[in-house]
Amino acid sequence: MGAWASRGRAARVPVPEPEPEPEEALDLSQLPPELLLVVLSHVPPRTLLGRCRQVCRGWRALVDGQALWLLILARDHSATGRALLHLARSCQSPARNARPCPLGRFCARRPIGRNLIRNPCGQEGLRKWMVQHGGDGWVVEENRTTVPGAPSQTCFVTSFSWCRKKQVLDLEEEGLWPELLDSGRIEICVSDWWGARHDSGCMYRLLVQLLDANQTVLDKFSAVPDPIPQWNNNACLHVTHVFSNIKMGVRFVSFEHWGQDTQFWAGHYGARVTNSSVIVRVHLS
Repeated sequence: MGAWASRGRAARVPVPEPEPEPEEALDLSQLPPELLLVVLSHVPPRTLLGRCRQVCRGWRALVDGQALWLLILARDHSATGRALLHLARSCQSPARNARPCPLGRFCARRPIGRNLIRNPCGQEGLRKWMVQHGGDGWVVEENRTTVPGAPSQTCFVTSFSWCRKKQVLDLEEEGLWPELLDSGRIEICVSDWWGARHDSGCMYRLLVQLLDANQTVLDKFSAVPDPIPQWNNNACLHVTHVFSNIKMGVRFVSFEHWGQDTQFWAGHYGARVTNSSVIVRVHLS
């Protein structure tokens, strides 16, 4: 028999397309310093401090300098942003052993306008607080009355003997630097919410102190309101104070409050405290 003849077309063998040549990586270090500053100013501050600063000596010098951070601050066109930029320019920190510009920590921590108290509502239990337990000690419960603006509708509850807790805030660690703190252009606003459960009266105290680097008291505010009586419809009260004429040398804020019930019942029937706050603001005038 004759050989079989193929009537189909010959199969096409695909020819691979040539691979594109790899693009040459852009070396930002080749940019003029003023243009590199603009590029870096769009990088998040924490990334600038944690990663970009490690790239090379040139980048480290830019991150440690003031110009980059002033460029970042200048993007906030609000009244507070303009006041901050003016303060940053006028409250320059003198060079101390070539230490980095404090504006880096300031921009990363963003201390102006935020609550510096940690765990203000007990959403993390008793973490971040130095506590002294009286009676049956502190516990955390749900609020009986809604507290406006609170990050959590929970509260710390006291017992039949005085329960006490405290936080000491390091203002420099939070991102503020000495020249800014001593500028006379900032104020420190403190606030606390306290209340009772309907079937038990309670007592409450608050003490806020401004301290210098040696923990010496420079100023203080204390509040000892009248006790809330029993059968109070779950009363909830607000205590506030503004330190507006800050003395030079303030470096720490000590925030401390106490509570107990007036019935001396076992358990947790005492003052209910929540949404404690310490907020640093800038005078806009």
